[in-house]
Amino acid sequence: MLGVIRNKSIRHTFSNFRHFSSPAKQMTVRDALNSALDEEMSADPKVGEYQGAYKISKGLLEKYGPERVRDTPITEAGFTGIGVGAAYYGLKPVVEFMTFNFSMQAIDHIINSAAKSNYMSAGQISVPIVFRGPNGAAAGVGAQHSHCYASWYGSCPGLKVLAPYSSEDARGLLKAAIRDPDPVVFLENELLYGESFPVSAEVLDSSFCLPIGKAKIEKEGKDVTITAFSKMVGFALKAAEILEKEGISAEVINLRSIRPLDRSTINASVRKTNRLVTVEEGFPQHGVGAEICTSVIEESFGYLDAPVERIAGADVPMPYAANLERLAVPQVEDIVRAAKRACHRSVPMAAAA
Repeated sequence: MLGVIRNKSIRHTFSNFRHFSSPAKQMTVRDALNSALDEEMSADPKVGEYQGAYKISKGLLEKYGPERVRDTPITEAGFTGIGVGAAYYGLKPVVEFMTFNFSMQAIDHIINSAAKSNYMSAGQISVPIVFRGPNGAAAGVGAQHSHCYASWYGSCPGLKVLAPYSSEDARGLLKAAIRDPDPVVFLENELLYGESFPVSAEVLDSSFCLPIGKAKIEKEGKDVTITAFSKMVGFALKAAEILEKEGISAEVINLRSIRPLDRSTINASVRKTNRLVTVEEGFPQHGVGAEICTSVIEESFGYLDAPVERIAGADVPMPYAANLERLAVPQVEDIVRAAKRACHRSVPMAAAA
């Protein structure tokens, strides 16, 4: 059973460089996620979802009934435990958190039950479950609803961690997550749900699926490599447009997969461009960018012509005030400045003043 657990209660309330084969129509990320769930539930009666918000599971309760799509109270530890138990027995639950901040209430089930059981049982127990929902900063929702958990879950063996950007990513990666025999943490972004992206006929096919652990080069370049995931991919592409006008050719890599991380694609790009800028919304210390930097230093240090630049969120809990919130998350201009520094084209401090 692919189950959807839905929660009726609510705690709070791009670019010319995108490359898609034969774009046929526009699709929002929300519709991409909804259609992926619908098709996988239709194809496999073991798939079900538990909880739903932001209209991602719209229409699924009516179509598949309350046995496969379940509304729950606000009890993350409870419905996550139910989902993990169902996965132990061969079902394929999809558990939605209204925000991944609330997954902290269920962290024991996710890490100690789901992530470790296959190893501790010597491969005898599979836990085919997906934990999905919005992750990272939204807008005006404060520190307790804005945390990015990519590096948290990305550090845990036994989990696979995915972070889609476009509608193509959302459809292909969610299908891959549902079909995978291991637990997958699927980190969406609330502000991307309503964004539309071009999708090809191939992407709309019910058999479409993207490989886990493979990044996508959204824009090729020769002067500097920019890595990003989720909403920051759009920011990186906008920065690349600005840099292009100033004679800097940036290669933009959409990570898609946080764990496993596509180190080969990243290092191959750095060996071509000789420079690296990493971009993420999360905190700088022990972040995804730090892991990427380490990989490049270990495997491609001799190719670097400049120090690695890391762009991350501010090292503070997310402020509530709008002006401070903007300062706490990376902006396009931050990426542009970092790329210029890497290419030795920074504006002198005196001129900037």
